[in-house]
Amino acid sequence: MSDNADIGATDTARRDDGVPGSHGSQGSHGSQGSHGSLRLYIAIWAALVFLTALTVTAASWDFGWIAILVVLAIAATKSILVLLGFMHLWWEDKLVIKLLVPIVLVTLTIFIGLTYTDILYR
Repeated sequence: MSDNADIGATDTARRDDGVPGSHGSQGSHGSQGSHGSLRLYIAIWAALVFLTALTVTAASWDFGWIAILVVLAIAATKSILVLLGFMHLWWEDKLVIKLLVPIVLVTLTIFIGLTYTDILYR
């Protein structure tokens, strides 16, 4: 009887954070504490909405060739906000970030390089 009570107590302790499929209040990142608050998520969402409106507005201005750079800079800022906030990279170990950035840049360079070689040799 006490064995079943222990199993039930363990299962209840694992579900104490209210997130289905999680493994306890620590989540999958150990004892790093909680991730972003609702206020942070709303602030990121508001920034994304503002940057989207800025993109639409900037597209209607006549900046010449700089318009492309402005719109790409806004898009890069939005993607960084999504990566850091919603994908929880703010709370990842710095080693993961140090490994992730070069791998992504090398992969992007390969894709762009292969695209240009395809265009050049058509």
